[in-house]
Amino acid sequence: MLYKCTDKKKKQTMNEKQRFTEELCKETELKDGEMRQFEVQGQPILLVKHNGTFSAIGSKCSHYGAPLIKGALVGDRVRCPWHGACFNVKTGDIEEYPGLDSLPCFKVSVENGAVSIVTSLKELASQKRIKHMSTHSPNDRSTIAIIGTGPAGLVCAETLRQEGYGGRIVMVTRDDHMPYDRTKLSKAMGTNASDIYLRPAEFFAENGIEVWTSKEVVDVQVDDSRIKFRDGSLLQYSQLLIATGSRPVAPTCPGSNLKNVFLLRTPEDANAISEIVVNRNVVIMGSSFIGMEVAAYLSGKASSVSIIGRSSVPFQAALGPKIGELAMKLLQDQGVNFHMNTEAREIRGDGGQVSEVILRNGVQIPADVVVAGIGVTPVSSFLKGYKVAVDRRGAIYVDEFMRTSVPGVFAAGDVVTFPLAMMEGHRVNIGHWQMAHSHGRIAALNMLNKHVPLNSVPYFWTSLLGKSIRYAGYGEGYTEIIMKGNLQDLKFLAFYIKDDCVVAVSSMNFDPVVSQIAEIMLSGRRFTKKEVLKEDFMDLGISI
Repeated sequence: MLYKCTDKKKKQTMNEKQRFTEELCKETELKDGEMRQFEVQGQPILLVKHNGTFSAIGSKCSHYGAPLIKGALVGDRVRCPWHGACFNVKTGDIEEYPGLDSLPCFKVSVENGAVSIVTSLKELASQKRIKHMSTHSPNDRSTIAIIGTGPAGLVCAETLRQEGYGGRIVMVTRDDHMPYDRTKLSKAMGTNASDIYLRPAEFFAENGIEVWTSKEVVDVQVDDSRIKFRDGSLLQYSQLLIATGSRPVAPTCPGSNLKNVFLLRTPEDANAISEIVVNRNVVIMGSSFIGMEVAAYLSGKASSVSIIGRSSVPFQAALGPKIGELAMKLLQDQGVNFHMNTEAREIRGDGGQVSEVILRNGVQIPADVVVAGIGVTPVSSFLKGYKVAVDRRGAIYVDEFMRTSVPGVFAAGDVVTFPLAMMEGHRVNIGHWQMAHSHGRIAALNMLNKHVPLNSVPYFWTSLLGKSIRYAGYGEGYTEIIMKGNLQDLKFLAFYIKDDCVVAVSSMNFDPVVSQIAEIMLSGRRFTKKEVLKEDFMDLGISI
């Protein structure tokens, strides 16, 4: 509900910077631990009462604009109902990700039992706020190098400046682009690269962050603290962050090198696929999140879309068979064909171009375009022969401070295997957009000797034909799924149980429960199967 201010006085014309006071409500109207959205001069703000103190911040998440009034308020922070970003209600600062920006914070006064906001039109019009940053100081001769310009690398660079680091920061990438939102490549494939940049070029110049594009790293000489690039140039560093992410696994079956067989990693890949599929037959290898999102996007553009999957239904391992069946039906209703429990045996072509895909079971699928989404692998081959420890897949070992086995060398994001706090330090490799942000922040703080451990609950989402599935926790090895709601009505909650405790939860149209349970997991409290089975489980203190 959007509350109007109680001030009945006629509003006078004022300039943008002129400050004014406007009453929001009476002090007794809000309970402790309650938040309300008010409209002030046509702009929504969020008023929160916590421990008897009132505070006011912007009402929309800085990531995608979700209404925070529908989120989860826990203590002095509110968690976004869509993607799990968290903001401090006293300062507006972002404390959990995804997203880069904080929220505006407004002055609140309480006099004679009335709660009022003190602000200006300019402050009200601001939806986002960038935390104050230092810049490069000529007197500081240190250099922090960051390999990779994804969310881990970018958040690391920004956090360093926000914490007052004055040395040189150099971000390097083999891509031709400034840092961009890679999650949109599979959801909005025809987007111009510049439209998904996370920051404009001026931002980096203003904050003394160098971004070197089209620079491929071929060697990291940790003994000499030096990076070598494909073009022969070198970069000396004082500390290093490796945030190179992962790359798609290329198919190896015969015919994989034919024309119009695509991987999806860059904006150029997404645009090429989007342009060529119109009125063509498309085959997608893999029924993972990437494969399903690509199929959903292309279903209204291609003549036919077919998905090949090794499991019985999409998302089976991560979300379970029932949700997988639901996702499959959503796409089938749009004409997408599924070939499950099989894989491609051969890609055949005519004149060097794809013409069909032959499955292991002998089925032949007409294909003008093939998109491979059969998995990813960490980008770490340039570390071979050196002291940075990696696992058998190539994921870099880091501790809870994002430190590698080499002093002064940190790593973050999809490229690492790290101890997950909510699983008592069990080591995991998680390729979530949100988690990469958190890694970047923790790496930066520990580069500055803050000694802050990682404590973040995995949170991810997928969107199919306008329907979003949200997920929090770490469900690997779950032994049971308890469903609430109704799958047919596209409104459900799924609780993933292991050792009689909830280890993960997923939902559709059940906000903000996933965000609320993420807060339970973050607090360390055990949420049990017994609690879930109670009919009134929603009243069992989920909003801790």
